[in-house]
Amino acid sequence: MHPDFVFNGMSPYAPYEVDVKTERQMFVNDVPTLRETSTSTFSTYTTPPPPGTMLPSSFPIDGEWTEQVNFERRESLAEETLNCNFFDFAHGPAMDTRQVAIELDESDQRLLDHFIQFVLPTLFPVLESNQHGSVGSDLILPALQSNKGYLHCCLSIAAQHYKAMMTQSGDVDNESLQQIDSDIMRHRYSTISSLCDALNKDEDHQEILDAALGLIFFQCCVGRFDDALPDIAWHQHFQAAISLVQKLDLPHMVSDEHHPLSQTPFSMTLTAWIDVLGATMMGRAPTFAHTYREKHLSQVNHSLGLRELMGCEDRVMYLISEIACLEALKRDGMDDITLCQHVHVLGDQIGFTEMGEAGPKMPFNANGTLSPKQLSKNMTQAFRLTARIYLCSLVPGFSPSQPSCIDLVERLTNVLQHIPSGPGGFDRSLVWVYLLGGSMSGVGSTFRTFFEDRVAQLGDQADYGSFGRVASLLREVWARNAGLACSPSTATSAAAGIKPEEPQQQGQQAFVHWRDVMQMKGWDFLLI
Repeated sequence: MHPDFVFNGMSPYAPYEVDVKTERQMFVNDVPTLRETSTSTFSTYTTPPPPGTMLPSSFPIDGEWTEQVNFERRESLAEETLNCNFFDFAHGPAMDTRQVAIELDESDQRLLDHFIQFVLPTLFPVLESNQHGSVGSDLILPALQSNKGYLHCCLSIAAQHYKAMMTQSGDVDNESLQQIDSDIMRHRYSTISSLCDALNKDEDHQEILDAALGLIFFQCCVGRFDDALPDIAWHQHFQAAISLVQKLDLPHMVSDEHHPLSQTPFSMTLTAWIDVLGATMMGRAPTFAHTYREKHLSQVNHSLGLRELMGCEDRVMYLISEIACLEALKRDGMDDITLCQHVHVLGDQIGFTEMGEAGPKMPFNANGTLSPKQLSKNMTQAFRLTARIYLCSLVPGFSPSQPSCIDLVERLTNVLQHIPSGPGGFDRSLVWVYLLGGSMSGVGSTFRTFFEDRVAQLGDQADYGSFGRVASLLREVWARNAGLACSPSTATSAAAGIKPEEPQQQGQQAFVHWRDVMQMKGWDFLLI
């Protein structure tokens, strides 16, 4: 298109902008699932001069004008999205069909429908925000059809979620509750049996790994903190997952710079997420810390896909892994001087990841659609500040009442205000951030008011999964630290079985660590 045609005074065409909104509703077994909405914008971009105005000699001619518009539009889109084809989900091609061909009895069919309608939309919200529909079509639905252990895992999770919903609403009698508990345990047992059989046969390693990771991660999305049914601890499941990851040689595959993978195995990325943050729950080093260290130093490809999966930039997650390693060394008796030297080095490394970063801003485009890239920047800043809080807590004599810690918590609160809230927001992807930041917040901190507001905005969903568990834990930590501050001595805490952290500097308050509260309550959560 020639510019003379566009800007000619005789032309009837005026500059325009068109927003095209497309909605797609997925139905699985006639059950509505995710509603996908996308908005595309096209604009003639440049306001034309008045008729008869002479165009400058520098103005592009022939097809250059439209090429420039298209280039700038593509550049804008590239700024707003992450890599949409990053992962290898190991399930073959995505499902085009809307029907899941699984033969189930009526009771289990209801559980499957519940899983697809209520649980599936809550899984991996950051990944879903960038790859609309991929969680269902590329990951969950193909695995349900091809992986028996995975199917039983999802049915157990569905029953657990259904129980929490019914208990919360009060629409369940004792007989129905017993039936739901029976469904939970039946499918939980079937999942474990399938895994044990496959492990004994030493086959189907990828399928077993997917089911094992499902047992671990899906618990973070359902259930309540006071679930009383017998279950295997997440870290025991993770030991099996570690063995399978090693059998599949995934750490070497993602680290081999001579034969780089075109797509990262999704199961390795999910394993890394659980490994790094799970290690901080246990106070030990991540199992694959060396792999993360190699990726952090890589000049070829440092990414494991953590940013695409859970929102935090990979190098920040690798540094959290290093901090967890340092905490493990501290617990093993590292001397204070060496410890402080390592803290200083890691603090500098965190600073390097901040270079060139602007402050947080709301992650929405001009037309109101979500910007996955800005969302990731905000979430990375939140994890980075939390990593600093975690690192500072390792320094001998640390206290949450120190001005430096108070400042970090306030800065964290400011960043969190720029992350969308409510049922369609991303608070449930920030459980670890809320745990470490909230446990270090004082009585007068704006963090506590902010957190309770986020809980209220989530509504009923604030009671489920890891978010509900971290809310219960934080309130318990706050109550016990308030009691500790009011106590004339630590004798009451000792009698209650609590071992407060005692800062070495005079005038600083002792505090109860969140791990001690979990141990005292008998909680063994994975809070990610």
